[in-house]
Amino acid sequence: MSTSPIAVVTGASAGIGEATTRALSQAGFSVVLGARRLDRLEKLALATGGRALPLDVTDPASVEAFAAQIPEVDLLVNNAGGAHGVDSVEEARIDRWLTMYNVNVLGTLRMTQALLPKLRASGRGHVINIGSIASFETYLGGAGYTAAKHAVRAMTRTLRLELLGQPVRVTEICPGMVETEFSIVRLGDRQLADEVYHGLTPLSADDIADAISWAATRPAHVNVDEIVIRPRDQATAHHVHRKKN
Repeated sequence: MSTSPIAVVTGASAGIGEATTRALSQAGFSVVLGARRLDRLEKLALATGGRALPLDVTDPASVEAFAAQIPEVDLLVNNAGGAHGVDSVEEARIDRWLTMYNVNVLGTLRMTQALLPKLRASGRGHVINIGSIASFETYLGGAGYTAAKHAVRAMTRTLRLELLGQPVRVTEICPGMVETEFSIVRLGDRQLADEVYHGLTPLSADDIADAISWAATRPAHVNVDEIVIRPRDQATAHHVHRKKN
């Protein structure tokens, strides 16, 4: 077996996934990076000493092929996810909801199912799901995303119950406002995305990666159930402090 613990990070080509890859590598993990943008993955793998593999968590065949190339796993960070649009319930686009559910919920499910036997066999397995404050709060324009993240939270808590007594820990990391590509993807416009963080200091991807690395490096008998992490300027999903100038 490898002397370094093996970590798998999904959605590793940018944002929280990229920062997590760097943080776990620095913490002594050998990291397997998965995402669709293989060119970016390969550059990151070269910089961190990791291994880049193509992965689309919405495609069962891709997940199966990815998992087949990894003989041992100690840590799975289910980071791949995202939001699309800010539609009201009344005017919601079903295609957007399906996309969000497929990547956030079913993507997490597929990866967990594919790697759980290997995590269990490691004797020190750990599943870290990246949720959100949207996992337990709601806000205007967020019904599709909050519904998906509420489902991730329910799945995470249920998995913890199912694995009780087995050598696998289960953690959920729930970030508030983090400045990454998230808002650009959601809104489809750089200027609109910048306005989301105008007048306040949001979290960075490194802030979340630090929390992930901390949870992952606790002793094997210590399970950090969840970490809720927000910027100082945010109290809830819709209560933020913005500087006037």
